[in-house]
Amino acid sequence: MRQERIERLKSVAARRQNLTVVLENVHDPHNIGAVMRSCDSVGVREIFILYTEKHLDEERIEMGRRSSSGARKWLDIHLYRDVDACFEHVQRHYSNIWATHLGESAKSLYELNLTSSVALLFGNEHDGLSQEALSYATGNFIIPQMGMVQSLNISVACAVSLYEALRQRQAASMYDQHKPMSLQEQELLEKDYLERSDKKNWNKFIDYK
Repeated sequence: MRQERIERLKSVAARRQNLTVVLENVHDPHNIGAVMRSCDSVGVREIFILYTEKHLDEERIEMGRRSSSGARKWLDIHLYRDVDACFEHVQRHYSNIWATHLGESAKSLYELNLTSSVALLFGNEHDGLSQEALSYATGNFIIPQMGMVQSLNISVACAVSLYEALRQRQAASMYDQHKPMSLQEQELLEKDYLERSDKKNWNKFIDYK
């Protein structure tokens, strides 16, 4: 492996953040692929995909991989069928869960503190989030919009939200001086990424529940 490639992998691993995305029953594989690309680009290390609808399966993740432009290889994906088990996992590692949901107490995205350990929760393209998933949320947020159509495509909404998190985290120097991961965690992830670089079996990095 070329030294430039090695240094690139180390740099990426060192800037991974305590930030994640949870997708509940997202149908369109292209949306999943686009979310993967956005997650990788802002330093997300892992994502959670929750499928409670029987017709949804891991094949959609495989299809999403094809449109993720290689980002899929650098993400850990946790695929859950059970709502409680999924959010118990999320809550073990992330202090706040903010849900995209229009409610009376919903805050603007730009009012949130996204420099903490945080998970962003998105529902599917048709029905949004289930009440069961919403019961785990710290609170709800909306993305301000000025047009006639008051909704965004799920992958666009996710990208907008993640890049607001990136903006806040850059301002707080969380990609350089104040990285969320310890040096030991960074070194372990660097080793993992170096191993992944030569592997073609992307399924290795999906955790099926």
